[in-house]
Amino acid sequence: MSEQRSILGAVESPLEATPADAFAAVEAGSAVLIDVREPWEHAQARIPGAVLIPMGEVPDRLAEIPADRDVYVHCRVGQRSAKVVAYLREHGRPRTINVAGGIEAWQDAALPVTE
Repeated sequence: MSEQRSILGAVESPLEATPADAFAAVEAGSAVLIDVREPWEHAQARIPGAVLIPMGEVPDRLAEIPADRDVYVHCRVGQRSAKVVAYLREHGRPRTINVAGGIEAWQDAALPVTE
């Protein structure tokens, strides 16, 4: 995964990554994974180790999201998480990355999920 320089010169991560890339980064301990789905969705299936912060709670829980390391964000298919990534980048989290395809793509890639 390559990093990009923003206009301000700060290192910025790519906007999107595959589930395999996100899994590898989280497993290596160099990143965190945030689930922005609703609690009822999380109860049905979840990625082990992912922190549940529903999309509507992100502004109030911003302090829980690291600014100094990669943060992968997922939802069911990647639409809500893409919106959250845009919000987080606008609010001082340039290292946030959308997990392409969300938990559905994660499952399709045969990565660990707890049901």
